[in-house]
Amino acid sequence: MITSTDLEFFRIVSTAPSLAAAARALDVTPSAVTQRLQQLEQRLGVRLLERTSRRLHLTAEGQLLARRGVEILTNIEIMTEELLERRQVVTGNLRVAAPFGFGRLYIAPAMAALRQQHPEVKLTLSLFEDPVSLRSDAWNVLIHVGPLTDSSLIVHRLAPNRRILCAAPSYLERNGVPERPEALSNHACAVIREDHADVTLWRFSHRDQPPLTLRIQPAMSSNDGAVIKHWGLAGLGIIIRSEWDVADDFRAGRLVPLLTDWQLPDADVVALLDSRDGRVARTARFLEILKQQFQPVPWRTSHNGAPANLPGDEE
Repeated sequence: MITSTDLEFFRIVSTAPSLAAAARALDVTPSAVTQRLQQLEQRLGVRLLERTSRRLHLTAEGQLLARRGVEILTNIEIMTEELLERRQVVTGNLRVAAPFGFGRLYIAPAMAALRQQHPEVKLTLSLFEDPVSLRSDAWNVLIHVGPLTDSSLIVHRLAPNRRILCAAPSYLERNGVPERPEALSNHACAVIREDHADVTLWRFSHRDQPPLTLRIQPAMSSNDGAVIKHWGLAGLGIIIRSEWDVADDFRAGRLVPLLTDWQLPDADVVALLDSRDGRVARTARFLEILKQQFQPVPWRTSHNGAPANLPGDEE
């Protein structure tokens, strides 16, 4: 017989990259995780995980248990919350995944506000460079900045966000200002390396000219957006950054927007939910806080509360 405790244990193990990571999440020793997993497999009479030196791999039976287990645990949570809501209580665990910089600046404060309003909610914020690549059973809410490919998830648009080509004044003084996208081949450009995207292909659009796609030969690259921005601020080259990340730098003159008649693809901020999570009270409350936080859009509002003029606002 499987208990809800077994299901929660296996949910943590099945989403962890290793037994050691699962042990840290459970606050027990790796040997205790191994022993409990073996006991669960013996009770069920099936093998749930294939263990290799690098990663854990779910067997077909393990995938079934992980998938159905999450459904059962979610239904238990929803039932519990529906009962607690009759006492106006919001509780349970909220697991949020978000990009590093955006998560620190905007998502952590929103989660703090949720905790202040509903102190019985337990919070987990996991920050990644590319959280959208995570399995959906590893989070309740995923914050994504950029275009989407998975249409099976429920999408809540939180805020508009442009991607802007820019450089430091010191770089432009030494190397000149590019007048057209094709001129970028004569400049040092930096890119963020991501596994799922062709980051050296830069796509531009113009309201009066045909779209243009360029293959960039980057002089610098990193898998960390903060590093790319640091290099741009240091005057090392031309970078592409999200509007939310560089609005203050434009106002302070630390960075200068380039090719403002040309637009890069937008990278709107969205919250992604699986259908099961949308029914949970704590998730609904968190979305309400997020939407309030981005009205008005903070990076399009100056510090005195007035609208801020950024590249493209005149259009």
